[in-house]
Amino acid sequence: MKNKFSHFDDDGNARMVDVGCKTETMRVAVAEGRISMIPEAYRMVRAGTMKKGDVLGVARIAGIMAAKKVDSLIPLCHPLAITKADLSFSFHDDTCTIGIEATVGITGRTGVEMEALTAVSVAALTIYDMCKAVDKGMEISEIRLVKKSGGKSGDFIRDQQ
Repeated sequence: MKNKFSHFDDDGNARMVDVGCKTETMRVAVAEGRISMIPEAYRMVRAGTMKKGDVLGVARIAGIMAAKKVDSLIPLCHPLAITKADLSFSFHDDTCTIGIEATVGITGRTGVEMEALTAVSVAALTIYDMCKAVDKGMEISEIRLVKKSGGKSGDFIRDQQ
């Protein structure tokens, strides 16, 4: 069966995929997500006046740190020596939403999709933590893989519909 889950053996038991025989290639993954908040909190983040400090600066570092620790969080992920981890943020004034994008790279035997997704997730959670005194109703959403390159499965680019 071509489309079986790689993290299960023939008996249905969870396993870590053996990547030892795979060829090292350059691999990059990009993930994105959003966090929406009330206008007051949004203005404070944008102006840099949140009492806890530089919200996006701290979220950027948290996301990078998270990308480096995925194997400690997700049981069947391999420990990876990633070579690149960048996070960027965009402001969407009409919806009081901050967009989060993570790009993670490696030259290795397995991809970095989980690292990019985790970086976005932890960056969003960090924004929530730093802003919750002003807005406990923030909403984290649309965390997803945007694209990935490298490896046996080839490239993936999400339709931008």
